[in-house]
Amino acid sequence: MSFNQPWWLLLLVVVAALVAGYLWMERRRRRDVLKFSNLAVLEQVAKGKRRWTRHVPTALLLVALVLLTVALSGPNAEAKVPRNRATVMMVIDVSLSMKATDVAPSRLLAAKAAAKEFADRLTPGINLGLISFAGTAAVLVSPTVEREPVKQAIENLQTSESTATGEAIFAALQSVKSLSQVLAGTGEGPPPARIVLMSDGKQTLPGPEGENETRGSFTAAREAAKDKIPISTISFGTLFGRIDLSGRSTPVPVDDASLHEIAQISGGQFFTAASQEELRQVYATLGEQIGYEVRRVDVSHPWLVVGTLLAMLGMASAFVLGRRLP
Repeated sequence: MSFNQPWWLLLLVVVAALVAGYLWMERRRRRDVLKFSNLAVLEQVAKGKRRWTRHVPTALLLVALVLLTVALSGPNAEAKVPRNRATVMMVIDVSLSMKATDVAPSRLLAAKAAAKEFADRLTPGINLGLISFAGTAAVLVSPTVEREPVKQAIENLQTSESTATGEAIFAALQSVKSLSQVLAGTGEGPPPARIVLMSDGKQTLPGPEGENETRGSFTAAREAAKDKIPISTISFGTLFGRIDLSGRSTPVPVDDASLHEIAQISGGQFFTAASQEELRQVYATLGEQIGYEVRRVDVSHPWLVVGTLLAMLGMASAFVLGRRLP
């Protein structure tokens, strides 16, 4: 914790002086009482009385002064607060390998369920968009704060041939730029953006150079890095996945290496998920990272509340215990 106006803490010296003065006055009062009183009578009068209770009002007021002084100095601390401006593009692989049932009931159905939960839990003020990709990329929902269109589009996802990861990333970048241009005229400037890419396989399109082609995934990741839009990649599935292609059982092992490279190039994070539950955990982690940010916020209110309540309690106890102000 730090303070916006720490010089107000110098008032604690005054509080310390009041404590010292109170103790000195108590000591002097006790000495005067012993000096000018009949000890025999004093003993009878004081017998059975709880002498410490008369110090309660003063103690409460002194503690209240300490708390109110701290509140006056503007204490602040780091805290997680919801973002009200950000853009997230969720990019989901719908290539044929997503039919594999190594993740029950299938990779695609498990991905749908987790993605819809992610949409529900994401901070309401964040713009969320959806892109699906197989041989081509399709912007199904442009970034919006409405969640129902995104969830409906997720529900309607269908598999298709090939895997054009680079095209999907480029489409996501274009969607982010389009929204940023719209928001640029509001005076607040473009919001921070993130791409969340979930795939289970290696890029198959375009051309022989693969990821490093002009429209390849690594090239797209480098473009994202230039635009300062990190890509969080999720490798979903297991090494033992298989699908039926033209009556033949074809292995479709998950590919971690390329997705890890995409995340590293763009400045994002790489995650693995071998089950629906693990995928939910990954999305929950991303929701925390994207939906909240750490800021220094004012925390004087609790100090002010407790200090005020103790001051009131001190005054009340003075009337109850001594029938006078302390």
